[in-house]
Amino acid sequence: MTIDGNALLICDLTQSYAPQGGGGIGTYLREKRAHVLEHTGHRLLQIVPGAEDRVIENGRHIWVEIGADPVRGSPNYRFILRTAAVRAVLARYRPDVIESLCPWVLPWTAIDHRRAFPHTTLVAGYHTDFPNAHVYRVGSELFGDFVARGLRKVSAGYAEATYREFDRVYTLGRDMRAMLTSYGVEHVDELALGVDPAVFHPDRRDSVLRARLGLEGQGPLLVYAGRLDNEKRADRLLAMFRALPADCGAALLLIGDGKLHDRMIEEARGLPVAFQGFVGDRAELARLLASADIYVSAMADETFGISVLEAQASGLPVVGVASGAMLERVTPALGRLAPVDDVDAMARLVMEVWQGDYAAMRAAARAHVVDRFSWKATFDCLFGEIYPRAMEAAATREQALAQHARRYAARALNSAIAGITGAMNGAAAVEGSRRWRRAG
Repeated sequence: MTIDGNALLICDLTQSYAPQGGGGIGTYLREKRAHVLEHTGHRLLQIVPGAEDRVIENGRHIWVEIGADPVRGSPNYRFILRTAAVRAVLARYRPDVIESLCPWVLPWTAIDHRRAFPHTTLVAGYHTDFPNAHVYRVGSELFGDFVARGLRKVSAGYAEATYREFDRVYTLGRDMRAMLTSYGVEHVDELALGVDPAVFHPDRRDSVLRARLGLEGQGPLLVYAGRLDNEKRADRLLAMFRALPADCGAALLLIGDGKLHDRMIEEARGLPVAFQGFVGDRAELARLLASADIYVSAMADETFGISVLEAQASGLPVVGVASGAMLERVTPALGRLAPVDDVDAMARLVMEVWQGDYAAMRAAARAHVVDRFSWKATFDCLFGEIYPRAMEAAATREQALAQHARRYAARALNSAIAGITGAMNGAAAVEGSRRWRRAG
């Protein structure tokens, strides 16, 4: 089974998909589907949560939704607990490669499937730094730092136990690769995601957008695109905005939905802040980004930052926080990074970018993305490097299992032969004894 030879059935498996707010995973699934159908002869099976069970077969693409309940506080997202339904789909289609794109429940569903079908190659994409972004963050809010650090250590152990079962794991950057390695996972690659620079382009700028949104002022129009929730620290953006100089004429555009949406609307009353909601149309999102001046994000645990790339492709400098993938995405030539949760520092850096060599930073942001990031490069790496390594590891694993089975069978056969021989010798001895007594 080689990636360059036979056409394969490849399966994407994830909880982290929502038709309204799918974020980076949604973009990845869409771009991968386009790549497979337009540039390969493979088939693609994509399994995601949905309102009800549904299978749509369209040529070489199979779209499967597993009925799941909404996530409390994030109604756009659903969480699959019916793993038997997922296993049934996997058993029906028997994919050659399963790529797991989330850490919860479904990786072990894939592992269980592989136990029944040992030829299956398992690849995991580490798209979420869940020990920090989920476990530690929530734990510290509920129980304090000491308990949260213990919970993070337990979740790191879960990561090690889970991902060592996969034939190959990839992260989206150097920092996450180092972190996963620190958890004890060694077979790790890096996969940079991409952006379409023809869609996300400075020329999509709409000079009258700000007026249509009712945002007054002649200062910088700040923009953020992503979930409005605690993981993204979206509420810090309002605090940062309030810390800006009152006379700078800034405005803020928030694109996205989430559990903090309604609360943030209330908190922003009277401020030049516009809430756009989730924007699924990529061209419309590109227009909104290109019409702004500076991209802002307070997210501390970003594993890649695809929205940052899209903003940079649109010609926007970035003001973020010095943590996670932001350290790789935003160099001094492309923007500024503040300490995590330091909204006053973020506000100062916004003004520094706006009042500095802004035009040069815009040009550098665009050039940075065009020169380094493309979806073609992403999938050339995935299909040309990561999948082949995983399949080689899977073949080695399957050979080891076969050798173990042969050794076990040989030991069982030898034991059986020894038992039969012993029984036969015992029977012969008894018969000899009987004959001796009769002769006596």
